[in-house]
Parts: sequence; C-alpha cells; structure tokens
Amino acid sequence: MHKLDQMTPNERLQAFMTGKEMDRILAMPILVSIAHRVVGMTHKEKRSSAVNEAAAQIGCYEKYGNDIIIIEYGLHGIGRALGTKMGDPEDSVPAVEENILKDLDDLDKLDFSLTTKENDPELQRTLEACRICKEKVGDEVPVGVLISGPFTAAASVYPVEKMLRATRRSPEKVHALLRKVTDALKGIYVDYINEGVLILQCDPISSGTLLHPNQYREFVKPYATELNETINDAEGVNVLHMCGNITNTIHDIVGTGGAMLSIDNVVDMEFAKKEVGDQLPLLGNVDPVGVLLHGTKKEVHEAVRKTIRKGYDNPKGFILASGCDITQNVPIENIDAFMEAARKYGKYPLDKELLGIEN
Repeated sequence: MHKLDQMTPNERLQAFMTGKEMDRILAMPILVSIAHRVVGMTHKEKRSSAVNEAAAQIGCYEKYGNDIIIIEYGLHGIGRALGTKMGDPEDSVPAVEENILKDLDDLDKLDFSLTTKENDPELQRTLEACRICKEKVGDEVPVGVLISGPFTAAASVYPVEKMLRATRRSPEKVHALLRKVTDALKGIYVDYINEGVLILQCDPISSGTLLHPNQYREFVKPYATELNETINDAEGVNVLHMCGNITNTIHDIVGTGGAMLSIDNVVDMEFAKKEVGDQLPLLGNVDPVGVLLHGTKKEVHEAVRKTIRKGYDNPKGFILASGCDITQNVPIENIDAFMEAARKYGKYPLDKELLGIEN
C-alpha cells in the first residue's frame, strides 16, 4: 500500500462498489505503454517474458499506488496469433506490418485454434504475467488485462481500410470475420477471468471517429453484447474503454452490457454523466497528450481538479483515469503529478471549495 494512502486499492474498489466510505477517489491512470520506463526497461525487454511484464506493472504500483495493474494482451493479439506480421522495435509498441488476411474470401483458410492458450505463446505469457501479479500484489491491487473488442480484433486480422470499405460492399463477409473473431475472444476472456483478472475491453476502431452509428449498431454492438454476456456468465468484470468521439453511440455502447465505461478526453464528462451516468460508473478522462505528455505539473494538477469536479457526482460513481493509455514519451514526473493531484483533490470527504464547486 502506498505510504500516503489509508486503504489498499482492493479495499478502495470494494468500498466503491458497495457504497462505503473511501479514503480518496479511485485513480487509474492507464499505465501500459509507459510501464517499462518506470522500471528502467526497454519495451522489448518488458514484453520478452512474463516475469518482466509483471515486474513493470508491479513497479508502477509500488511507485505510484495506482488503483489497478494492467497486463497487455493488446489490440492485435488475435491477428498476431493467426500470423499477422508485427514489428519488433526495441523501445516502442509493436505495430501491424502486414495483416494475415488479404482477401475476405480466404477467411476459412485461417486456423483460429492458434488463438487458444494451448497454441498461443503470447497468450500464455500474459496469463503467466497475470498470475505473477496476483501472487505478489493481488491481495492489495486489482489486476486487469487490456484486450481488444470485436471490431478492433478483426482489424488485426484484415486491414482496417479494407474492412471499412467491406462494411458497405460485402457486409456478410465482414460479419463472417467478426463471428470467428468474437468466438475466439470469448475463450480468451474466460481464460483471464478464470485467473481472477478484470477485462479492460478496448475497441478504438469502432469509435464514432471511424464508424457511423448505423455501422456500429450493425457490425459492433451485437458482438460486443455477446462478449459482455460471456463475461457476465463467467462472473467477470468488463470495463469498456472507447477511444475517440462516441457521443453518437454512447447509449448503444452502454447497451452492450459493460460494467463500467471509460471515455476518451474528446468526450465531455458532463455529457457522459448526463446521458448514461445513471446506468453505470464512468472513468476518465484527463487528456493523455495535451496535458500528460505536453503539460507542466501545474497543468496536470489543474486538469485532474477539473476532471474530478465534473465527474465526482456521477449517480453511479466516478473513477479518475487518463483519457487513454499513457504513451511511453510522457514525462514520468507527470504521472507523479497525476497521483499527487488525485490524493489532493480526491481526498474524502471532498473539499468542494478546493475543487471550485459552489455549494
């Protein structure tokens, strides 16, 4: 437990879920892409073994006392397991270099058994990293896994620009791909849930920045709903994180059945609170680029203060978070500033005068 806190993250989350008193607001900066820097590794070193993956996340927790550990299965895991060619940079996040599927007519040639834990070494590695985190600090802090939603997973198999065109020209073929991807994700989600891990489902390719609401409703919502039903049946917890502008689909996204909704900084917290705040807890949404990457310590403090002020009274609860994954180029001291501000402005009982809230 962090020296400045009175509760462990597990105690704090349990109090949050049951309406009990907390020492401070839950604070969950998304420390995935930057975790290696916190402990002095390169990104390649971090992803080279389960031990290193776990050590990076445990190091973040020991330094910051953040309220969740996040192991990275990633947005491209399905494609990677099937044979999508990924880069292997020394000190940055791997990206897709060549998708395995070039033509949707060749979908049946792919062997989706390669995505199972029996056959996918990367899934095995991240499951083991989760076990290490659970064993070493799981009595204090929740362990989660960052994993793709259905549409983004499909884009790891088939090029996104082709898939977007195919939603108009060959919708039945896109559905066939999504069917196979969703079934594969179901099994993977359950593997993590069986390890006691929270699901952080990210589906950035399905955001309103790229998809029309009607496309979301046809090509994403049914499959996301199935995935959330699978999570619920397995007694897991799903935090939906949506990058980009979701103002036109926020009700559809919530309708898929996630337990919580994490929003990008481009979506106003007041808007989200008004539209869906009576249905589920909201997480967010400090700007990870304009503030955390480019801002000063003072600007980070002010952004945290404003975010808490906007979200603290959400009917179903509010968790302070970054608007997206914190990139590896963010100054480490700005993460310190984020957590420092969370403890200052989010200390309970909240000091409304300090937050600038008129009584």
